[in-house]
Amino acid sequence: MLTQQQSAAPQPRPLDELIAYFEGDYVALKDAKVSIMTHAFMYGTATFEGIRAYWNADQGQLYGLFIREHVERIRNSAKMLLMENLPSVDELFQIVVETVRRNGFREDAYIRPSFYKSTRAIGVKLHHLDHELYVLATPFGNYVDVEKGIRIMTSSWRRNADEALPPRGKIVGGYVNMAFQKSEAELNGYDEALVLTPSGHASEASAANLFIVRGGTLITPPVSDDILEGVTRKAMLTLAADLGIPTEIRSIDRSELYVCDEVFLCGTGVQISPVVGVDHRPVGTGVIGPIARKISETYFAAVRGNLPQYQGWLTPIG
Repeated sequence: MLTQQQSAAPQPRPLDELIAYFEGDYVALKDAKVSIMTHAFMYGTATFEGIRAYWNADQGQLYGLFIREHVERIRNSAKMLLMENLPSVDELFQIVVETVRRNGFREDAYIRPSFYKSTRAIGVKLHHLDHELYVLATPFGNYVDVEKGIRIMTSSWRRNADEALPPRGKIVGGYVNMAFQKSEAELNGYDEALVLTPSGHASEASAANLFIVRGGTLITPPVSDDILEGVTRKAMLTLAADLGIPTEIRSIDRSELYVCDEVFLCGTGVQISPVVGVDHRPVGTGVIGPIARKISETYFAAVRGNLPQYQGWLTPIG
């Protein structure tokens, strides 16, 4: 079984009791509201990040994971949407940490900052529109099953290409593409979707980066294959190097997933999710492979503050 050190689940907290940062102030989540005419609501003109925080019950400590890296990425995504006069990395970092601190979590949590076009207007464009910031935080467990392994299918919906809607930016409107993929997979009895680029290479899952293992080498697609420049993906490459696992960044054909030894997905939401089946075909022997298992065990130990060499990934909150 993969090691996560999940603490005993507390009673769910009513959403009305949560605190959010909203348009310059810390308010009750129930009071953080926008008009239905808000441009971001009508046209998806917003960007967001998903950040996890992990509770270590033995230490009595909550750790925010890669907060600074996520803050840096959301600023880049906001620039793609022609948003100017953004808070600095340090300012955003402090807002995220303070939002989480005010909620006093003693369980795993998910943090979602978002810059959004706040102007109330009808008309598709990016320029000459105001923007605002919110940060919400909520208790959050596993997004998909990370213990047993998941099954995925190749989606008929292709990944949006960089020249159409940049996938390296976490742009809210672009996630409709991923919703088509995820629903197609789940309605067909699978857990996740394998998404191809317009040229037919394996890109990623509906909302997670992709890794395969062939002959002991860990392989992941390049950023030029229309993937999100994943923060967790970068961490996987670091872990592989530390564990002495060879890595390669190159395009992956769809059929390689049928003949490789292991497959796993990674991302803030899915964490590390080993794949045991693709398109009705078992991956390797049909069980979680040794490399995915080792990386997963190391990752979950690191994010909960149990490995001193990875303390730089973490921000103690509380």
